[in-house]
Amino acid sequence: MRVTFGVLGPVTAWDGTAGVIALKGPRHREVLARLIIARRRVVPITGLVEDLWDDPPPGAVGAVRTFVAALRRALEPGRPPRTPARLLVTEGPGYALRAEPGAVDAWRFERAVSAAATLPPQDGLARLAEALGWWRGPAYAEFADRTWARTERARLVEVRLQAVERQAEIRLALGLAAEAVPDLDAHVTEHPWREDAWRLLALALYRAGRQGDALAVLRRARTTLVQQLGVDPGPPLRRLETDILHHAGHLDLASGPGGAAARVWAQTAAVYDRTVTSGPRSRLESAVGLLRSLAVTGGAGLEAARRHRLAAIAAAEELDDVELTARVIGAYDVPAIWTRSDDPEQAARVVAAAERALAGIPPGAHEAARAGLLATIAVESRGTRSARGPQAAREAEEIARRLDEPALLAFALNGVFMQTFHRAGLAPRRDEIGAELIALSTRHDLVAFQILGHLIRVQARGALADFTEADRHAAAADRLAERHERPLVGVFTQWYRALRLAAAERAPEAEIEAAYRDAAARLDGAGMPGLEGGLLPLALLCLRLRHASPAPADEHTDEITDWGPYESWARPLVLLSRDRPAEAAEALRGVPDPPRDLMSEALWCLVARAAIAVGDRETMERAREELTPAAAELAGAGSGLLTLGPVSRHLGDLAGALARHDTTARSRRAR
Repeated sequence: MRVTFGVLGPVTAWDGTAGVIALKGPRHREVLARLIIARRRVVPITGLVEDLWDDPPPGAVGAVRTFVAALRRALEPGRPPRTPARLLVTEGPGYALRAEPGAVDAWRFERAVSAAATLPPQDGLARLAEALGWWRGPAYAEFADRTWARTERARLVEVRLQAVERQAEIRLALGLAAEAVPDLDAHVTEHPWREDAWRLLALALYRAGRQGDALAVLRRARTTLVQQLGVDPGPPLRRLETDILHHAGHLDLASGPGGAAARVWAQTAAVYDRTVTSGPRSRLESAVGLLRSLAVTGGAGLEAARRHRLAAIAAAEELDDVELTARVIGAYDVPAIWTRSDDPEQAARVVAAAERALAGIPPGAHEAARAGLLATIAVESRGTRSARGPQAAREAEEIARRLDEPALLAFALNGVFMQTFHRAGLAPRRDEIGAELIALSTRHDLVAFQILGHLIRVQARGALADFTEADRHAAAADRLAERHERPLVGVFTQWYRALRLAAAERAPEAEIEAAYRDAAARLDGAGMPGLEGGLLPLALLCLRLRHASPAPADEHTDEITDWGPYESWARPLVLLSRDRPAEAAEALRGVPDPPRDLMSEALWCLVARAAIAVGDRETMERAREELTPAAAELAGAGSGLLTLGPVSRHLGDLAGALARHDTTARSRRAR
C-alpha cells in the first residue's frame, strides 16, 4: 500500500485508494508531523519527548514508543509480525519516516513550484494552479503553536506566497491581466506587507485599462505600509507610480521580461486551437513535436512528456496509418545519456509499437521512417541484454548514413552509444561516438545532440582518467545548456564534478561526501528515476571503500538504506562491514552478473571486493575475466558519477588473492 501524507492543512494520511487512515489521537498526529518535518532524517526519541511536552511526564519515552507502534500499525497494516518496518523505521537513537519524495503534499508542492519556473508559461500557470489547490488550510494547522513547527510553517507560507505572485507574473506575461486582478486583490488584503504583490496588482490593473484603479492601489499601498509598518514604499513602487502617470512604454506587455515571447506563444497556441479544429494526424504530429521539446525543459516537463508519449502512439495506431505511427514514434528523438530506463515498462511498450510499425512498412519504402523506428528500438531497449538492440542500432546507422540525413544520423548514433556495453573497456569507442556527434551537430545546428556528444565525452574521458578533456566537455555542455535553456544538463555536470573531486584523491572525505549530497539534491524532481534510484548510497559506498572508512555504526543501515537497483551488489559488502562474513558469502552467491551498462565496471569491482574478502574463488575468476578488458580505465568513472579507482588495482588485488588461494589449496593437499 502506498501511503501519502498531507500537511498543507490538518495533518492527514491517505491509503492507496485515497481513503483517510485513522491516526487515533492528536499525539499520534503530532509524532507523525514531527517526523515529516525532519524529511526522512532521524529524530531522536529524546527530541520527540521534548517537542511533545513542555514538562515531560514520567514514562514519556514509553508513551512515544506506544505512539510510534500505533502509527506503524495504521501505516503498514499488512506488515507481517516481527518483520522490520519499511516506512516508519527505528534507526539508532530514534525514528525516521522514510516517505517517498512525492508522498508528502508539502514536498510535492515545493517541487511543483520549482518545476513551474522551467515550463512554458501556459504549462507553468497550470502547474501552479494545481499546486496551490493542494492547500486545505494553514500548514500543520493543528500545531500552529508548537515551537518545532514554527520555522517549517513559516517557510511553507513563504513558498506559497511566492507561488501566488509567480502565478500573477505569468498571467501578466500571457496578457491575462484582468484574470490576475481578483487573486492579487485578495492576496494584498491578506498580506499587506508584500510590496511586490502591490506592484503586481497595480500593474495588472494598468494593463487591464484601469489606470485610475492602479493609482488608487498604489496610494492604498502607501497608506497601509506607513500606518501598519511605519515604512515608506520602496523604489519599485515609487517608480511604478511615476511610470503609470506618464504611460511609460516599458509597462506594455511586450516590454516585460520574456513578455514578447510569452505573448507570441499564447497567441500562436490560441490560433492553432481555433484553426486546426479537425485533422487528427496533424495534431498528433504537432503534439509529439511539443512533447519532444517538453522533455528537455526540466523534471516536470520530462515526466509529462513521458506520460503522454504512449498516448500519442496509441492514438496514431488507432488511425490505422502505419506511416503516421512511424513518424509519431520516430519524431520523439530525445537524446538519452543514461543507460537505465526511467520507465522500463513504458520502454518495452514503445519498442513493441515500433516493431509493429516496422512490420507494416513495405520493404524498401519509407527508409527515413524505418531508420527512426530502428533508432528508437536501439535507445529504448538499452540495458535489456536483448540482441535486437545492437542489431537495430547497426541498421539505423547504416540507413541514416546512406540517406545523408544529419538529424537522423545523430539519433541513430545515440542508439549505437546505448548498445556499446556488451563488454567492459569500451570507453574509447564511446568517445569516438561522442566526438562524431559533436562534429555532426555543430555543422548542422543540432543543439540537443551536440550537448549529448559533450556529455558522452565527459563520461568516456573520465573513464580514461583524462580529466583535462572531461572538464572541457563538461564546461561546453554547461555553456550550451545555459544558452538554450536545458536545465537537466546541470544534473550530470554537477555529479561529474563530485566524481572529479573524488578521483583527485586530495579533498577530505567529508568534502567529497558533501559534493555528492549536493548533486543528489539536484536529482529531486529531475524526473529521472532510472538515474536517481540508489545512486547516492552507491556513490557514498564507493567513497568509503576508497578511503577505507568504516560503514555507519547502526547495524540496521543495510536494511533501511534504499539501494534501489544496486542492492544485490552492495549487500555483501555492507554485511562484511557489520562483521557478518557467513551472511555476506551467502549473499554473494546469489548476486547476478551486473547489467551491461555505465555502472558495469563499478559493480564488478564491488563483486571483486566481496569475493576477495570471503575467499570465493569462482566469483573472483569471473570478476577478473569481466574486468580485464577495462584494465586501462577508472572503475565506474565512465558513468560520469562515481569511481572506485583504477581497474588495474582491482585486477591486481584479484590476482594476489587467487594466488594466495591456490597456495593455500596446494598446502592443504600436501598435508
